[in-house]
Amino acid sequence: MVGKVEYKRSRDQNVVNQALSYLSWLHDHHHEFESLVREAFGARAAEEIDWSNPRIVCIAGSFTHHDTVAIEMIGRRIDLVGYRVFDDVLTLQLVASVAGAALPSRRRAQNTPRPSGPGSAKSVQQYLDESPQGLQELYANLDEVLLSHSDVQKETQLHYIAYRRIKNVATVRVQPRNRVLVVNLKLDPDTVEMQDGFLRDIRGLGCLGIRDGVEVRIGSREDLDRAGGLIRQSIEAS
Repeated sequence: MVGKVEYKRSRDQNVVNQALSYLSWLHDHHHEFESLVREAFGARAAEEIDWSNPRIVCIAGSFTHHDTVAIEMIGRRIDLVGYRVFDDVLTLQLVASVAGAALPSRRRAQNTPRPSGPGSAKSVQQYLDESPQGLQELYANLDEVLLSHSDVQKETQLHYIAYRRIKNVATVRVQPRNRVLVVNLKLDPDTVEMQDGFLRDIRGLGCLGIRDGVEVRIGSREDLDRAGGLIRQSIEAS
């Protein structure tokens, strides 16, 4: 995922317009950006860049009511984040957030059409739609638990469903064959006791979604109840 961050020390009426202008520049300079990523993080990271729905994060001391209305109308993926400084402590608060609509990848549109045959990759929504009724109901329960926490936003990506505040607190994948929901949480694995078949340390495994936390496999309401405390920890730590 590509992101653009715009920072202002106080209030600025043009903060959203400036961020959109920079995003437009980024869209016209994919090659330059990918070259920088390749130099800094390697070829694999450059290949994994997803241009479909870039994220704009505007950070300022305050925002106007017009800012929050504008981002709803623009329809792009934009977060407005306010900050406060107390002595030496910087706090961030999500003021408003819009998920935006994913756009077709420019690279895919220019080179090859997206495969649609039996061998093409399915989206997480397709996996969910094809899941047994019981697994769909279990996901609905998990969704309710995650969204019951203040400020948590939901965004459906291609391969997973993300739940976030300022950053992702949980990412969910669906495995219909195994009748299980795979939930990655932003937790330090060293602080959690691993349990075979339920909890797994995913650091260094290159997983989809959150990559450096803990994986929880939820296949029943009992599993969801067991995971409740871990979900709360991940959200509170964000």
